[in-house]
Amino acid sequence: MSIHLVGGGWAPENDTENDAAVFGPFLAEAALRATAAGRTDPRIAIIVVRNGDGDDHAAKLVAALEAAGPLDPVITSLALDGLATLLAVADADGIVIGGGLTPAYLTAVAPIAGEIRRQVAAGIPYLGYSAGAMIAAERALLGGWRIGGVPVSPQEASEDLDEITIENGIGLLDVTVDVHVAQWGTLSRMVAATEAGLIRGGLAVDEGTVLIVGQGTLGVAGAGSVWTVSESEGGVLVSTFGA
Repeated sequence: MSIHLVGGGWAPENDTENDAAVFGPFLAEAALRATAAGRTDPRIAIIVVRNGDGDDHAAKLVAALEAAGPLDPVITSLALDGLATLLAVADADGIVIGGGLTPAYLTAVAPIAGEIRRQVAAGIPYLGYSAGAMIAAERALLGGWRIGGVPVSPQEASEDLDEITIENGIGLLDVTVDVHVAQWGTLSRMVAATEAGLIRGGLAVDEGTVLIVGQGTLGVAGAGSVWTVSESEGGVLVSTFGA
């Protein structure tokens, strides 16, 4: 199994090379599952939770995936107060959870979190894009921009939350994830949350970049970097690695 965590961001129009690099490893895994199931194109379950623009967001995800190859998308588009059902991920060769308001995604996907874990454990690849990457963790960072009333990151990236909020996520990996790092300035949020003891470090992914978590291995593809934040004696240690 592999878990693919994309930090958000869309490639410029007519520039699909980076999309192919970012989404290609996921689609290749799904294609292997499809072949084993007797399908020509991988059947990709795509879940989006949006405020009125779900179809447009799903279309962008499909276009980004198609930069890497053909697929059969099965789209579930939910409103911000919607809840996913098991049909959303039935008979899939791969699962994609899109981007948007992270708390709404966690609420929507929570009813089928156990089924997603079961499928991923059985070898179905998972791709989380932005919010979908953040909620994949056991302890998910949902947003916020202050700790104890003190600003620690830009309010624009707060996900409509005030205090930094950590809740139980889907549980696909045991490390907290943040996204849009270099672009939105969210690295300081993870550093501050670690220093405050809210989390025990984590991984933060730039836009246009994917972190691939496999069987005991980590891989990176795309245009940016993955930032690692860890507890250290007397402070917090930050480092990066790229493709």
